[in-house]
Amino acid sequence: MGAGHDHGHTHAPSGGTATAAYRGRLRVALSITLGVMVVEIVGGVLADSLALVADAAHMATDALGLGMALLAIHFSGRPATGKLTFGYARAEILAALANCLLLLGVGGYVLYEAIQRFITPADTEGGLTVAFGAVGLVANMISLSLLMRGQKESLNVRGAFLEVAADALGSLAVILSALVILTTGWQAADPIASLVIGLMIVPRTWKLLRETLDVLLESAPKDVDMTKVRAHILALDGVEDVHDLHAWTITSGMPVLSAHVVVSSEVINAIGNEKMLHELQGCLGDHFDVEHCTFQLEPGGHAEHEAKLCH
Repeated sequence: MGAGHDHGHTHAPSGGTATAAYRGRLRVALSITLGVMVVEIVGGVLADSLALVADAAHMATDALGLGMALLAIHFSGRPATGKLTFGYARAEILAALANCLLLLGVGGYVLYEAIQRFITPADTEGGLTVAFGAVGLVANMISLSLLMRGQKESLNVRGAFLEVAADALGSLAVILSALVILTTGWQAADPIASLVIGLMIVPRTWKLLRETLDVLLESAPKDVDMTKVRAHILALDGVEDVHDLHAWTITSGMPVLSAHVVVSSEVINAIGNEKMLHELQGCLGDHFDVEHCTFQLEPGGHAEHEAKLCH
């Protein structure tokens, strides 16, 4: 009595995954990031500012991350095959994971260099640092506005958004440290700003890493309470039990669910499989945000038969 049903609750655009809708904005953000990165490298060298160089290094990882996100969109848009039944949708999650590892590495490097500056102080030019920091801040704010909406729908876009957000805060830290140097001559403000930038990178990256690993470990989507899902299914007339209930996420905007539903023979004989499937679809579709549902309808006692077949 096996039966499947695809319930059409689609969040990803028809042409691909949730991230694909923001391809154009990611491209603009990448162009801005590359431009500001070059400007800040030049400014950091001219002003001898570690904070500017640290922010430029972070922007370099942002550019790489944005490039990986765009590459992931390209692959995830490829059609499914007989072997890759979900296509390359997971490419986005793998890109998000690579982003996390890259960010953690950059954060560690910035912290190390900041400590070295305390040991061997440098003479930072405050005026130039303010000017170049201001350019970075304005550019980052533009990129943030482009990615604001997409970060709520895609882990990949969220990774890019968090990177740019950290850059914006980093640019602000650069400006403040330069103003302190200009007004007081206290050169330690530059490595302190670098420490702030490094410390801002790590916690946001850790949060994104946990979400990415949840997807790769096929944890239930955070918006889906499995206890409530089970309760809703069991509340339907004729449902005696539910087992092998699983929910996971293929990629951003593509949650899926499968379940074996034990239904009384009397109900199946009265309303038929199709009616029961529609009721299950309506039950989950009205209360939970799941992209694709597959149900296997079973008579009582079938689960024990299944277990014997597996030995």
